[in-house]
Amino acid sequence: MMLDLAGGFGEKGRTSLAVSSGNDRILLDVGIKVGATGAEYYPALDGPIADIDALFVSHAHEDHVGALSWLLSRGYAGPIFMTAETRAEAPVTLAGYADPGDLKRFPFPEDRIEIFEPGDMLKSGNFTVSTGRSGHVVGGVWFAVDDGKNRVVYSADVVPDSNVFAMDVIPECDLLVLDASYGADPVPGAARAHEISDWVARHSKGCLLPTPLSGRSLELIAALPGPFVIHAGMRSSLEAQIGATASLLPGVSELLLRRLRGAADWTDADPLPAVPLLADDGMGEAGPSSRLLPRADQAGFPVLLTGHLPSGSPGDLLHKARRADWIRMPTHPTLSGNVDIWQRAGRPAALGHSCGTDALYDLKSHIPSLQAECRTGQRFMVPQGSKK
Repeated sequence: MMLDLAGGFGEKGRTSLAVSSGNDRILLDVGIKVGATGAEYYPALDGPIADIDALFVSHAHEDHVGALSWLLSRGYAGPIFMTAETRAEAPVTLAGYADPGDLKRFPFPEDRIEIFEPGDMLKSGNFTVSTGRSGHVVGGVWFAVDDGKNRVVYSADVVPDSNVFAMDVIPECDLLVLDASYGADPVPGAARAHEISDWVARHSKGCLLPTPLSGRSLELIAALPGPFVIHAGMRSSLEAQIGATASLLPGVSELLLRRLRGAADWTDADPLPAVPLLADDGMGEAGPSSRLLPRADQAGFPVLLTGHLPSGSPGDLLHKARRADWIRMPTHPTLSGNVDIWQRAGRPAALGHSCGTDALYDLKSHIPSLQAECRTGQRFMVPQGSKK
């Protein structure tokens, strides 16, 4: 089995992984890289796009699905596998991050989507693709690809210690492609959530919390210490996410629904509120937060950023100018989570995606089999059969 590291290796963004065995070739995710331009914005796919038999999408965040119209514009004609939740959210992601020309000519292809549920086993040629809940977003999954000789697990984005989402155990494998977004960060998610709660409590008279529409929004709602409002455009999506109870931890949906029902809708025509305001997206690149960040900055309205800030993004620039605070809300594994995933998977050879070079080497000091030198554009041969 051969891997083409098409994006997200030694970098954050454009996450994409091609898996080949014999005449079979599939693609796992097709993301864009926020802050990049030209070819670096898209996956570095080698070989004819038409040779890809199937595309499997883990979830609808831009760094995993934002290049879908680009892929279609270059001749991809095969099936596209995703969950119903990912299908519902992907068009909004493409509207914010796809090239407008590509999106106009190749809009979201509703008729080509093959729907599956987390836990389903899928087939493409001689590949068997197992799936499991990721703990990252509603409908998000990891993929385990087996060709009868080797098994590769691509974690996509996972959260083993989420306070909201459920994650299924990743199986033993010959190669584990880890979500290394946080490198060797040792601070657990619960501690970060408490830190965010304290910050919001200190700014309870009004503050802006930019957040992705899916995933982190529910984590923040669970952590907020008091009243809040949401941008009106978020409500239907948040209600749908809370209604997908199979993706959530037991009892969480009732808590989230109560909090959401108690939150008023806010629109761009309203004055900045005297309570915390949630608005998407998390970087200020698209959606309501692209308009709200400059407005909050001009008004001296407190801003808390809680996720990845690509260099040069509006959120990054505001933070560097010390006009916004930043506390990470863990929506990826911290150190203990990734070490546990690797140990449960049988301590296999490992790659790390969505992570810069220095942080990969930090993580390697805790996961010795991590191939920290692997980069986007390289090929990688899967070690021969040790899976159970």
